[in-house]
Amino acid sequence: MKYTVIGAGAMGYRYGVLLQEVAGLDVDFIDAWQPNIDAVREQGGVYVSRDHENRHLVPVNIYTPEEYHGEPDVWIVFMKQMQLTDMLKRCAHLFRPDQYVFSAMNGMGHIEKLQQYFPDQHIVGGTAMIATVLNGPGDVDFIGKSGAGEMHMCNRTEQADDITRKMEADFRAANLNPVLTDNFMGTLMAKVVFNAVVNTLCTMFRVQMGQFAVYEGIPELSRMMLDEAYDACERAGIQLISTRQEEVESIDYVSRVANPLHYPSMYQDFSKGRNTEIDYINGYIARLGRENDYICHVHEFVTKQMHLAETMRQFTDASVVADAQPAATKPELALV
Repeated sequence: MKYTVIGAGAMGYRYGVLLQEVAGLDVDFIDAWQPNIDAVREQGGVYVSRDHENRHLVPVNIYTPEEYHGEPDVWIVFMKQMQLTDMLKRCAHLFRPDQYVFSAMNGMGHIEKLQQYFPDQHIVGGTAMIATVLNGPGDVDFIGKSGAGEMHMCNRTEQADDITRKMEADFRAANLNPVLTDNFMGTLMAKVVFNAVVNTLCTMFRVQMGQFAVYEGIPELSRMMLDEAYDACERAGIQLISTRQEEVESIDYVSRVANPLHYPSMYQDFSKGRNTEIDYINGYIARLGRENDYICHVHEFVTKQMHLAETMRQFTDASVVADAQPAATKPELALV
């Protein structure tokens, strides 16, 4: 099948380049960040490294939504939640009734937006425990050895049709390690509750995941936040694909062993003065609880605290907010 990636950032490049280079498929990219588009066109492609080594140029086709005229079988969407509405409007003229869409974006809110353009049977949602670094325009670094990380995917109808299974096969051929599930909301929410602990707390204290895991009270703190999230989900009729204890263990393993040097993408947004996706992660859990007569006190608090921190940046010297690396070379990291 032919794929077109909407959002040529860290994860968009990861999926698109692996589908093109490893699986040998036809892939295009659409992006809205002009410096990224200009760099790729000037270079003749995107520079790809793995664990900071073997940097090489991969030729890719990249377009703005207004320039593109391709007709893919599947759209792959990796945008920030806050940017998605505008990007979908710009791409709306490209969507066809027979096309499918896959997205493994951080947080929740994107599925409802995709439903405005695609029927449920053509929507495949997913999660990805895959670390990738966007060094700058047209320059990406895949973290981990070939085949590192895993992903889950599920058709919105929770019935895997032929196209969904073909997508799974293509992702497997690209070394993305897909796991097909039949629990749509349980699959997506399992990653949301993970991010609600790790992404948010690492950002609040401006630390790497391995540094976060040093605190001996992390399992207890994780369980406190997870219990609220699971209670909210259960009241909403959502059964997550992992148990509470499995999620505690996942937070510990991914932080301490799998990605100890990783700064979550929320931290990168915050450190660069951008708004974070807190409303789509902890804020989403808090809203889910309120809608089902349950107050998630911790998630309510950290959502407001993150917005307070965003507001306070105007009074804080940039050198205190950001790390010591110069802004021009500081990488953007994404674990989605």
